[in-house]
Formats: sequence, structure tokens, C-alpha cells
Amino acid sequence: MSNGPIGVFDSGYGGLTVLKEIAAKLPQYDYIYLGDNARAPYGTRSFDTVYQYTLQSVQWFFSQGCQLVILACNTASAKALRTIQQNDLANTPLGDGGRRVLGVIRPTSEVIGNFSKTKTVGVLGTTGTIQSQSYLIEIEKFFPGCRVFQEACPMWVPLVENNEHNSKGADYFIEKHINNLLTQSGEIDTILLACTHYPLLMEKIQQFVPGGCAVISQGKIVADSLAVYLQRHPEMETQCSKGGQRQFYTTDSAEDFDSKAAIFYGAPVKSTHLAL
Repeated sequence: MSNGPIGVFDSGYGGLTVLKEIAAKLPQYDYIYLGDNARAPYGTRSFDTVYQYTLQSVQWFFSQGCQLVILACNTASAKALRTIQQNDLANTPLGDGGRRVLGVIRPTSEVIGNFSKTKTVGVLGTTGTIQSQSYLIEIEKFFPGCRVFQEACPMWVPLVENNEHNSKGADYFIEKHINNLLTQSGEIDTILLACTHYPLLMEKIQQFVPGGCAVISQGKIVADSLAVYLQRHPEMETQCSKGGQRQFYTTDSAEDFDSKAAIFYGAPVKSTHLAL
């Protein structure tokens, strides 16, 4: 197959915080980003709905020549990735040519225990990610005996996407969920932000987290993991085009996407509307 860009998918804007770190780590590759803003948020949708939406987007990436797609969305990784990998890529023509789809949960779970001295980790995420129990399952594989406590934060994504994350009103919801998490165990010394929107709340989160408790976001972890993956899989690396190009697509208004995307990406974004 001919070379193609690396696809990066999210239900909306949050995956741009991951793409930002990936592109900084691996600037030589071409990237296509797709935000399914028209159908966001994914966090409260059923497993089957998230799977269908995610599969449709993956199929679009493949039609654009992508041989590798990163689900830079915890909800999609939790609710759709395994089915896509085990069923659609393994048993249908969708996986022909060695196409691959990777997520953000496994690479994060592989290292998160290293940050904790007490081996007690807190996870903050969307309702869908928390209910999936994915982090409990995956962290146990790599750090047996590590205790994991979770808290769903359903208001955090709307706060970010409505540009209210720096408001005083956001403080109530941030403090509430951090307290809910920390009261589950006094030994939590590491908190994982298991949603790609949450790095924009980092400053406020740290105001309510006790000193000595590390708050970990996923972007750099995923970027480092992807770099290692490409080194270990030269058959995939050679299929990733290298022109340093960035393309952005959204299923909703491009104008609206561009106005908010720069907050997540850290640079101006010019997107194209896509009707899936």
C-alpha cells in the first residue's frame, strides 16, 4: 500500500491535546485529525453507539490512506477499540494490508503505576470511561496489586468546551469531584486525567490537590508510546508518510471548531467540514 498520514481521532476537541504532543515528538510525519463534534459528547452514550460512531470514523481515515489510526479519546478507546481490533480488523477486509488502530488507555496504564510511591492511583474521567472499568482492568495487568480509585466528572468536558474552565463557577465542580476521589483513599498520591479535555483544567485541579500528589495528563505518555511503537514496527513506520503536514476535519461547523480548537492545540487551526 502507498504511504499515508497518521490518523488521530476524538469525539471533539480533546484529542488535539494529544496530537499537539505527538506532533512535537514526531514532527516529521503527516497527520489527519478528525473531531466528531456533531455527535459529541461520547461520554454518556452507550457502548454500541460509541462503537458505531468510532468505526465509521476509522473507516473514513482508512479511505484517506491512513494505515495507522490513534483513538485519542478515552471513551472511544474504552468502548470501541477492542471490538474494532478483534472483530473488524481481524475478521473483515478493513484490516487488509496490516492497518492498525491504537488507543490511549493501554499506553497510559503501562506507565501510570511508576508515578505512585504508595501504589494507589486515582482516575478522573467521563462517565463512559469510568463505567467501562477499562483502567481498573488494564492497570492491574501491568501493576498487580496497585489500588485504583475512580471518579466520574460529567460536568468537566462541558465546562471546557463552553470556555468556562477558567471561571469561578468551574471551581465548584472541580473541587467536588477531586474531594470525592480523595475521600476514597488517603493514600492516593497520583491522579490520572483520563480525558484529553482535562489538561485545560490542570491549574485549577492542582489548586485542590494536596502537595505531593502528582497529576498526570496523557499527551506526552501517548506520544512517547507511539514513538516506541513505530521503532518496534518498521513495517508500519514505513507506511506513514513524512511531509510534516497537518490536516483538520470536523463533523460540525468548521468555523466554530477553529475558534475553539486553538485553545486545545496551542496554535491556530484551519479545519474542513466533513459529513459522515
